[in-house]
Amino acid sequence: MSDQPQEKKIIIDEDWKSQVEAEREAAAQQPQGETAEPQADAEGAMPEDVPLPPATLEVLVGSLATQAMVALGILPNPMTNQPTPMMHQAKHLIDMLAVVQEKTTGNRTDAESALLDDTVHQLRMAFVSLNQGQPGGAEEDKSG
Repeated sequence: MSDQPQEKKIIIDEDWKSQVEAEREAAAQQPQGETAEPQADAEGAMPEDVPLPPATLEVLVGSLATQAMVALGILPNPMTNQPTPMMHQAKHLIDMLAVVQEKTTGNRTDAESALLDDTVHQLRMAFVSLNQGQPGGAEEDKSG
């Protein structure tokens, strides 16, 4: 008697599997470079994104530091694959890390403190180094 509901579950699961397979086939046939808009499934739920790392201070620091390195031109801009220095944006991101550093004082592990302190220091040094000689830069030569 309980076999009837189990069969329905299997049928529903098979429908779901066939829908996923059909979506995969459609994606495989799509020309490279084009991306389809995410489609809701039969229940209206959106497909899951890529797995994300856990929400930790280390991940936050790494994310902001990576953005700052892109803004400094140390790493290539992911949109253009070319280094594109944006010093105003870099300064803002470094300042954001300094705010995190200040606001989390006394609430970090030794490893988190070392990572944050070193990251802020290294980014500040890179900012000063890259900003020298630029118009309005920190070390602009005013004799001349």
